[in-house]
Amino acid sequence: MKPIHLQILETVILLVLLLVGNMIFRSILNRIDKKVRFALERKRIIYKIIHLFIAILVVVGLIAIWGVDPKQLFLFLTSALTILAVGFFAQWSILSNITASLILFFNHPIHIGGYIKIVDKDLPIEGVVENITIFFLYIRTNEGELLSIPNMLVMQKTISSQKKLPGKIENKEI
Repeated sequence: MKPIHLQILETVILLVLLLVGNMIFRSILNRIDKKVRFALERKRIIYKIIHLFIAILVVVGLIAIWGVDPKQLFLFLTSALTILAVGFFAQWSILSNITASLILFFNHPIHIGGYIKIVDKDLPIEGVVENITIFFLYIRTNEGELLSIPNMLVMQKTISSQKKLPGKIENKEI
């Protein structure tokens, strides 16, 4: 067991590294943004993903510094993840929605603020895309309703992307 002063010092160093890492990733993303011109919403999502990975690394570092028994931690994490996985996958496939959100984010022409029409025989939907999260696409309909649609369903439907221009609508089949 390490002396507590050494553990506190290592924790402070780890937190300083966290701040430096955040600044480095932010500057890298800003340089990439100057070339690619990400939408503000996409930059926010990328920041959230980077912060999640950094937070996971910090938690792992803190666990190592403060001497948590790896076997007990592994047992706890696998038990908790198993319970969560059974609960989530019983409701619907979380993994497929996460994958679909990545595809929508990086490769699909749908964008936040865009006007879309989901071509569906049973329930056609059209409106403005308000947000794209890890699990859902949020659409504000012409009637003012806010609908949330699982990303996997969005990937399975035919979508017409429309730009509302003064006096006319320009259609683009996706």
